[in-house]
Amino acid sequence: MIRRLRTTFALALALAAAGPAGARSARAQGGAPGFTFRGDFKGPLGVQLYSFRDAFKTDVPGTLTRIRALGFRDVELAGTYGMTAPQFRAALDRVGLRATSMHVGYEQLRDSTAAMLAQAKALGVRYVGTAWIPHSGAFTADAARKTAADFNRIGKAARAQGLQFFYHIHGYEFQPGADGVLPMDVLMKETDPDAVKYEMDVFWITRPGADPVAWLEKYPTRWRLLHLKDMKRGTATNVQTGSAPADSTEVPVGTGLIDYRAVLRTAKRLGIDRYFLEDETRDPFATVPVSTRWLQSVRY
Repeated sequence: MIRRLRTTFALALALAAAGPAGARSARAQGGAPGFTFRGDFKGPLGVQLYSFRDAFKTDVPGTLTRIRALGFRDVELAGTYGMTAPQFRAALDRVGLRATSMHVGYEQLRDSTAAMLAQAKALGVRYVGTAWIPHSGAFTADAARKTAADFNRIGKAARAQGLQFFYHIHGYEFQPGADGVLPMDVLMKETDPDAVKYEMDVFWITRPGADPVAWLEKYPTRWRLLHLKDMKRGTATNVQTGSAPADSTEVPVGTGLIDYRAVLRTAKRLGIDRYFLEDETRDPFATVPVSTRWLQSVRY
């Protein structure tokens, strides 16, 4: 285990020092690692680049190189760090990464749909979605109905371009109104099943007190993507604010309170298309490998 960690870290340092040319060489020679799944989980496993947001502030190409050295090939985007879509795709290509999904701001997708979809195509993604619905106070069923109309329009436009629109849940959708109606149910029931799919963030469905397995089974054809991150034991649930202090509530996958064996078993049966690790702690280059090692060997 220690030897493997040292090898991975040494490769990351070597590639970072070599720069883009070294990354291209490693890619051509097959030098960068991939994942070997020895247990029941078989992926495909990617990572949400937001996990490394602090590193991207100072070194975009070097950070991409380090991410590839962790074993990832597929990534989900949360911006292009000042680059154009073609420039960022070229940066991914140089280190052997590919974008399969991307997050875009709600207002950008709503108000500049055609431009955002063109950017998604330039980046080469299949999935394009949003991860936060702007709202003040509680997110209500009425707000969900208005949002559903936007989602249907965006989703149909995306399908016309050969893309799939999705919404990444964030916890506030599970606060029932006075009539007991959950906004999450409204979003599901009032959106076109083909035009609008969903990304379940397993942390953010657990935080409001919902059961991720039950919700996977409740809408088995709507969930296509999963965000994998775990919750520290003792963290409060039944909290529908959509917020949590990451450093005191998040732990590597398989080490927290979420029954990930049950989640992954159900996801596999339902044919989830993409799995992305997301890590919002202060040191993702240390904690992400803990999650990947658990996923590589887990039995369920």
